[in-house]
Amino acid sequence: MDFQLANGVNGVVVCGTTGEGPTITPEERVRLFSKALEALGDRCLMVAGTGSNSTLRAMESTRQAYGIGSKAALLADPYYNAPSSVEIRREYYAPVAAAFPAMLIIPYVIPSRTGTELNPQDLALLSHEYSNVVAVKDATGSVQNAASIRMLCGKQFSILSGDDDKTLALMTDPSVLANGVISVVSNIAPKSVVQMVSAALSGKMSEARKVAATLKPLFEVVTVKTEEQVLGGTVSVKARNPLPIKTLARLLGMPSGPCRRPLGRMTKVGLSQLISKIEAIWANNPEVLRPIESFFGVSIEERLSSPRFREGLYYECY
Repeated sequence: MDFQLANGVNGVVVCGTTGEGPTITPEERVRLFSKALEALGDRCLMVAGTGSNSTLRAMESTRQAYGIGSKAALLADPYYNAPSSVEIRREYYAPVAAAFPAMLIIPYVIPSRTGTELNPQDLALLSHEYSNVVAVKDATGSVQNAASIRMLCGKQFSILSGDDDKTLALMTDPSVLANGVISVVSNIAPKSVVQMVSAALSGKMSEARKVAATLKPLFEVVTVKTEEQVLGGTVSVKARNPLPIKTLARLLGMPSGPCRRPLGRMTKVGLSQLISKIEAIWANNPEVLRPIESFFGVSIEERLSSPRFREGLYYECY
């Protein structure tokens, strides 16, 4: 929390996707919310990740977050059960928004993970009926979807990118004019992400694009795809968030444990790809990683070059 604050963020999501919310126990969730609020105080907004594929569990998690002082909650669309958009609106978001009118409720639309999708029309109905539904995290990867949200929900509604690499496109498209990003790579490079977003919001587009270019290798490792040679042929392996980012945090000396099962480790090939991207940043744009060095008291050069820091970060064999 201190690292994020020191580098200028104005909000922190706790128990989101990168925070492994689906594998956190209810007791741990409450402790995490409490510790985060204690650390952040009034210095920035703590957004509690309280989504579930069960409205009952989402309601209880939101109740716990609200009870200890959280002012905002992020809820991903309910996964696996495959409700329609109207069901997502009426049976999931609406009950939570109605139960906690003093709390900001932020829908998180990410169909690639949930297999469901709150459409812009139902989001607009939610925002019109509930004054506390004032923002969305849009991870659909579609500018057209975001444009529909803007048209239906109005200028005052906040659209937050859920895909780091799509942030500038959403912020600069005149039909969207997104307000920022709930970022994955900000876990590693908060200062640069803040600079990119702040520049875009100020209309300094050349500066925003310049910073985005320095972050591009990080954007490219939110998911790491490899082709692995195994018995009987070649298989594709996709290491998805949070695995690459938590692996990178551990590699660079930031306090981060391993992922919880069923997530595990990267392959050796995947880790090599990850490291090559970070080495490129260190060689060409070291300012992106300098805040880690100064805050955590580590040597990036040493962390990237010494094999001992890679131990336990990958499967020794497929």
